Amino acid sequence: MEEIVLNFQSSDFDIVDKKKICIDFKKIENKKLSRIRGFPMTSVVILMLIVISCLCWNVISNYDPKYMDLINCNIAPNKIFYFGTDSMGRDIFSNIWYGGRVSLFIGIFSTVISTFIGVMYGCISGMSSQWIDNLMMKATELLLSIPSILLIIFMQSIIGGNTPISMAIVIGIVSWTGIAKVVRSEVRQIRNSEYILSAKIMGGRFFYILRRHLVPNFMASIMFMVVSNIASAIATESTLSFLGIGLPLDIISWGSMLSLAQNALLSNVWWVILFPGLFLIITLICIANIGNYLRKKNIKKYNNL
Repeated sequence: MEEIVLNFQSSDFDIVDKKKICIDFKKIENKKLSRIRGFPMTSVVILMLIVISCLCWNVISNYDPKYMDLINCNIAPNKIFYFGTDSMGRDIFSNIWYGGRVSLFIGIFSTVISTFIGVMYGCISGMSSQWIDNLMMKATELLLSIPSILLIIFMQSIIGGNTPISMAIVIGIVSWTGIAKVVRSEVRQIRNSEYILSAKIMGGRFFYILRRHLVPNFMASIMFMVVSNIASAIATESTLSFLGIGLPLDIISWGSMLSLAQNALLSNVWWVILFPGLFLIITLICIANIGNYLRKKNIKKYNNL
């Protein structure tokens, strides 16, 4: 009888252990599934396909993007011209991949400039005394009160030339204020932390403290803004080109292609607007989804380092 009781108790414990193990495995699987579900795989794949296709435009394109075939102007999409042609006889399918390089370059290069200016300005303001910080923040608020289009037109008149590089520089110089304000607020919160005070006492200079202590703490806060600035810069270039104050027609980009939209609407040439606008919207949505994911992921990873 004693042996039977012992066997019953041991088997009972075995069953409980198996249940615990199954519950642990389910928790691990649920965590992995939650991470996979949150990852914007579709946006990443679509964006990578667009970027790779733009970089390999000479392989994909079946016509010279800059060639103007005046005989085949405003041709609807067909087997020869997949996306049709514009009013100058240029193949829209080839122009989308060729012009995508310019739009992506402006978005990335301007974001690098705006991020660098915003981080430096915000860190200097956050680490400075109270009156210098107030003065720098009032200057930032003054810039924010001015419409960005007016600032861009003013900067373009100073720099001169409507090229992709000058356009990226102008957009980058204008769009740093949001990042600077976030960086400043984060730096003000941690400026008196023990590890920063210890670094100062040990002789650590500004750029050392910036690299080792400040950047890891505010990286999560600005990650979403950095990625969003890429989409914002692409949209800004498209808006300026659509208004006729951006890139000229001989420099092909998604924005300069959309600058023909007004004439296309009057002529009922819908494909001239549809395909460039569709690729622009898809790219902006994909970048926004990736930025939102990075913000949610990095906010726990880099906080309180």
